[in-house]
Amino acid sequence: MPQPSSCEAPSPPLSTAPPPSRNPYLRLFTVPGTPAFTVGNLIARLPMGMFSVSAVVMIAGSRGSYALAGAVTATGLAATALVAPLIARLIDRHGQARIAVPATAVAALGSLALLLCVRYGTPDWTLFGAYAATATTPNTGGMSRARWAHLFKGDPAAVHTANSFEQAADELCFMLGPVLAAFLCGTFFPEAGTLVGAVLLMSGVLIFSAQRSTQPPPGGRTKARSPLRSPGMPPLLLGFLAIGAVFGAMEVVTIAYADARGHRSAAGVVLALQAAGSCAAGLLYGVLKPAGPAERRYPWCLTAMAALLTLPLLAARLTDSLLALAGALLLAGMATAPTMVTAMTLVQQRTPESRLNEGMTLAVTGLLGGIACGSATGGWVVERVSATAGYGVPVAAAALALLICLASLAVRARRTVRVRRAVRTKRTERVRRTMRVRRTAGPTTGG
Repeated sequence: MPQPSSCEAPSPPLSTAPPPSRNPYLRLFTVPGTPAFTVGNLIARLPMGMFSVSAVVMIAGSRGSYALAGAVTATGLAATALVAPLIARLIDRHGQARIAVPATAVAALGSLALLLCVRYGTPDWTLFGAYAATATTPNTGGMSRARWAHLFKGDPAAVHTANSFEQAADELCFMLGPVLAAFLCGTFFPEAGTLVGAVLLMSGVLIFSAQRSTQPPPGGRTKARSPLRSPGMPPLLLGFLAIGAVFGAMEVVTIAYADARGHRSAAGVVLALQAAGSCAAGLLYGVLKPAGPAERRYPWCLTAMAALLTLPLLAARLTDSLLALAGALLLAGMATAPTMVTAMTLVQQRTPESRLNEGMTLAVTGLLGGIACGSATGGWVVERVSATAGYGVPVAAAALALLICLASLAVRARRTVRVRRAVRTKRTERVRRTMRVRRTAGPTTGG
């Protein structure tokens, strides 16, 4: 196994816990290097909510086709689903700093190439190629979670708090990113959102990667099984696909609902309330100490998510008020972060340590695929039925995630019963064989 060079040698996991603090979040940042890598990661993560909106505004504004803009962004999403796990595998093998920086450079150049292609009116096919190059963007959220897992190895409470913080950061970035992109594209010039996003991404990854004392050690070539083959991972990834469909459908349906009532510009604010609810719930969830293992909490989180997602459906059907819908989305969002934190914890537990970035990137890839499916399904229901009926799609997707989880638990329970039954049968057979031997040998007599 190749050893990291001296300039990249990471620190070992903490041997002693940080000083106690009443605020568990402050406790995280008592570790040297954690504030710096968190700042860099947040800067790098903000553009993730900017690029798609910026690309749509830029392409649709110059080419006059939302269909072309949607096709280009969909191509980028498909390319990301293929490339992102490979980038994550290289990061696990060679280290975050060594792979993340060049991969981000390629992605940033892809964004700049897209900007130039739009600016100078190149053929449509060049837009697809340029945007596909952005698929090399590393999963910055996954790399950050991997650092927390490394630093607080053996401290589940601290890892839980760190995962909650990261989920709240995700919600914050995806809440502010589209707003910032729309502001830049509308205030300055259509390409401004893409340009600023590329600069922020590259700058953030450089700051993040410079903090090498906190990065996990490179795993080198490992014989650990693929995360896809780890016990319990396939149904968990299917659950991420269903949860992603919740997000994708909710976005499309809410935009259509607001547009049908003449308030399309308010759709972003309404969706931001859902993200705000999730962000607040994520921070609160990190302070609490949930009882029981994550495997037991996960189905309860999915149940709460499915139940709360009925609130937007009821608000849209019974009140026909955008204000009531906003309140319902705020409440519905509060189940998102606990569900995602628990699911990510399970990914960390079920993925071999040497392939942790790959496992978390597969989870994000599942989310992206689900978002695409949910957007398509939600749009179909809106066009064929109504925007109000479209709110049934997120409910159905959350219920599907719950069914996948329960089915997986049932299969594992049956397997455990079969194993225990087989062990008891072997033990009983061994006892019977011993008794037969003793009866055949007969009583022994002393001389």
